[in-house]
Amino acid sequence: MNRAIVIVAAAFSAALASPAAFAAPFFFTTGDPDGLLASASRPASAGKIEIESADDFTAPGPTTLTNATFTGLLTGGVGTGAIGPVSVEFYRIFPKDSNTARTPEVPSRVNSPSDVEFVGRSTAAGNLTISSLTVFGAPFTAGNSVLNGINKSPNQTTGGEGSVTGLEIRFNVAFTTPVFLPADHYFFIPQVQVNGGEFFWLSAPKTIPAPADLQSWIRNDNLDPDWLRIGTDIIGGASPPNFNAAFSLTGTVPEPATPLLLIPALLLLRRLHRRQAVA
Repeated sequence: MNRAIVIVAAAFSAALASPAAFAAPFFFTTGDPDGLLASASRPASAGKIEIESADDFTAPGPTTLTNATFTGLLTGGVGTGAIGPVSVEFYRIFPKDSNTARTPEVPSRVNSPSDVEFVGRSTAAGNLTISSLTVFGAPFTAGNSVLNGINKSPNQTTGGEGSVTGLEIRFNVAFTTPVFLPADHYFFIPQVQVNGGEFFWLSAPKTIPAPADLQSWIRNDNLDPDWLRIGTDIIGGASPPNFNAAFSLTGTVPEPATPLLLIPALLLLRRLHRRQAVA
């Protein structure tokens, strides 16, 4: 094989070996808060049990996530200095990563998060950092909230715990160890410890119907491993609402069109090979 053929073949092999060469930007967002709901989401700490609020998104291909945002309220009259550990978890959809032999103690597990997380990042582990905090000046009020009313069946429908007001804040976080997700449907779960207060994740408009866009779910340590639908199960009513939560994700996915750029190289390789054969 002559030198020109070797060069083209090496370039082709290097391109195939480098996923970054085919990477396209990935961005997902549910938009800004709509003021309808605020759901608690926090790690366990002294005197407080863990609460996890979850909302979904789809990874269209093998996706590498580098950054995320989520918007919520800090209550209790505290400011940003009260923020403690922050974590972000990713769950697949039940029945993946779940015990299907047990009997759930909730109305349904269809389209819920799985029993256990798929992957997670946290400030405590050193693989997540808060790159910045966006603090909005005026107090923000959500029309309803969920904090303590997370109960097993048949006592799951409480109607919510009423409006809640606090400091609106958007967390901009970076995954110092990027999160790799195979193509699938996932739930995103941020948790914030607030010393002297609570973190409530704010809802966002729900414009796309299920199953493409699922509703928000929640659980606490007492309900674990089950989950409740915030709108359908907890708020309830004759026409139960469905909620999204305010967040965004940034990263990369494989670029399906990019490999077409290698066709000219393949044609050149074939042409050079034929010339060598004739010679």
